[in-house]
Amino acid sequence: MSQNHAEAHGHDHHDGHDSHGASHGSPRGYVTGFLLSVVLTGIPFWLVMNDVLGNSTLTAIVIMLFAATQIVVHMVYFLHMNGRSEGGWTMMALIFTIIIVAIALAGSLWVMFHLNANMMPDLHKM
Repeated sequence: MSQNHAEAHGHDHHDGHDSHGASHGSPRGYVTGFLLSVVLTGIPFWLVMNDVLGNSTLTAIVIMLFAATQIVVHMVYFLHMNGRSEGGWTMMALIFTIIIVAIALAGSLWVMFHLNANMMPDLHKM
Protein backbone atom coordinates (compact mmCIF):
# COMPACT_ATOMS: atom_id res chain seq x y z
CA MET A 1 0.00 0.00 0.00
CA SER A 2 1.47 3.36 -0.95
CA GLN A 3 1.86 6.16 1.56
CA ASN A 4 -0.61 8.45 -0.27
CA HIS A 5 -3.22 5.69 -0.34
CA ALA A 6 -2.69 5.06 3.40
CA GLU A 7 -3.05 8.75 4.21
CA ALA A 8 -6.20 9.01 2.14
CA HIS A 9 -7.80 6.28 4.24
CA GLY A 10 -6.66 7.72 7.56
CA HIS A 11 -3.86 5.24 8.15
CA ASP A 12 -0.58 6.47 9.54
CA HIS A 13 2.70 5.46 7.99
CA HIS A 14 5.09 4.29 10.72
CA ASP A 15 8.61 3.22 10.00
CA GLY A 16 9.84 2.85 13.56
CA HIS A 17 10.63 6.54 14.06
CA ASP A 18 8.99 8.82 16.59
CA SER A 19 5.98 10.56 15.08
CA HIS A 20 6.93 13.89 16.70
CA GLY A 21 10.31 14.06 15.01
CA ALA A 22 12.23 13.85 18.28
CA SER A 23 15.67 12.37 17.96
CA HIS A 24 16.73 9.89 20.57
CA GLY A 25 20.30 9.74 21.76
CA SER A 26 22.79 7.07 20.93
CA PRO A 27 25.71 6.01 23.09
CA ARG A 28 28.05 7.67 20.60
CA GLY A 29 26.09 10.93 20.85
CA TYR A 30 26.18 10.86 24.65
CA VAL A 31 29.93 10.20 24.68
CA THR A 32 30.49 13.02 22.20
CA GLY A 33 28.40 15.39 24.33
CA PHE A 34 30.23 14.33 27.48
CA LEU A 35 33.67 14.83 25.91
CA LEU A 36 32.68 18.25 24.56
CA SER A 37 31.36 19.20 28.00
CA VAL A 38 34.60 18.15 29.68
CA VAL A 39 36.68 20.15 27.19
CA LEU A 40 34.37 23.17 27.45
CA THR A 41 34.74 23.05 31.23
CA GLY A 42 38.48 22.29 31.34
CA ILE A 43 39.63 25.12 29.07
CA PRO A 44 38.01 27.94 31.12
CA PHE A 45 39.31 26.32 34.32
CA TRP A 46 42.82 26.29 32.84
CA LEU A 47 42.44 29.92 31.70
CA VAL A 48 41.52 31.06 35.21
CA MET A 49 43.95 28.92 37.20
CA ASN A 50 46.98 29.88 35.08
CA ASP A 51 45.94 33.50 34.36
CA VAL A 52 46.63 32.81 30.69
CA LEU A 53 45.02 35.92 29.23
CA GLY A 54 46.29 38.34 31.88
CA ASN A 55 43.14 40.49 31.71
CA SER A 56 40.22 39.61 33.98
CA THR A 57 37.64 41.26 31.71
CA LEU A 58 38.85 39.35 28.65
CA THR A 59 38.96 36.13 30.68
CA ALA A 60 35.36 36.68 31.83
CA ILE A 61 34.21 37.26 28.24
CA VAL A 62 35.98 34.11 27.02
CA ILE A 63 34.46 32.08 29.87
CA MET A 64 30.97 33.37 28.99
CA LEU A 65 31.51 32.32 25.37
CA PHE A 66 32.54 28.84 26.52
CA ALA A 67 29.48 28.73 28.79
CA ALA A 68 27.13 29.66 25.94
CA THR A 69 28.74 27.00 23.76
CA GLN A 70 28.30 24.44 26.52
CA ILE A 71 24.62 25.32 26.83
CA VAL A 72 24.18 24.56 23.13
CA VAL A 73 26.10 21.28 23.49
CA HIS A 74 23.83 20.21 26.36
CA MET A 75 20.68 21.16 24.47
CA VAL A 76 21.71 19.25 21.35
CA TYR A 77 23.41 16.15 22.77
CA PHE A 78 21.51 15.60 26.04
CA LEU A 79 18.14 17.32 25.65
CA HIS A 80 17.89 16.40 21.93
CA MET A 81 16.43 19.78 21.04
CA ASN A 82 16.04 20.73 17.41
CA GLY A 83 13.49 22.53 15.28
CA ARG A 84 11.53 19.34 14.58
CA SER A 85 11.18 17.96 18.13
CA GLU A 86 7.66 17.95 19.56
CA GLY A 87 6.31 19.84 16.57
CA GLY A 88 8.45 22.90 17.32
CA TRP A 89 7.23 23.30 20.90
CA THR A 90 10.68 22.69 22.37
CA MET A 91 11.99 25.65 20.37
CA MET A 92 9.15 27.83 21.68
CA ALA A 93 9.93 26.69 25.22
CA LEU A 94 13.60 27.52 24.65
CA ILE A 95 12.78 31.02 23.39
CA PHE A 96 10.46 31.60 26.36
CA THR A 97 13.16 30.38 28.77
CA ILE A 98 15.78 32.67 27.21
CA ILE A 99 13.47 35.66 27.55
CA ILE A 100 12.68 34.89 31.21
CA VAL A 101 16.37 34.33 32.06
CA ALA A 102 17.34 37.58 30.31
CA ILE A 103 14.69 39.51 32.27
CA ALA A 104 15.80 37.92 35.56
CA LEU A 105 19.49 38.62 34.88
CA ALA A 106 18.91 42.20 33.76
CA GLY A 107 16.67 42.89 36.73
CA SER A 108 19.12 41.34 39.18
CA LEU A 109 22.04 43.32 37.78
CA TRP A 110 19.99 46.53 37.85
CA VAL A 111 18.96 45.97 41.48
CA MET A 112 22.51 45.09 42.57
CA PHE A 113 23.98 48.12 40.81
CA HIS A 114 21.48 50.50 42.40
CA LEU A 115 21.80 48.90 45.83
CA ASN A 116 25.56 49.29 45.63
CA ALA A 117 25.30 52.92 44.48
CA ASN A 118 22.53 53.98 46.90
CA MET A 119 23.12 51.90 50.02
CA MET A 120 26.91 52.25 50.29
CA PRO A 121 27.63 55.87 49.31
CA ASP A 122 30.56 56.28 51.76
CA LEU A 123 32.55 53.46 50.18
CA HIS A 124 32.88 55.32 46.87
CA LYS A 125 34.57 58.32 48.53
CA MET A 126 37.59 56.31 49.74
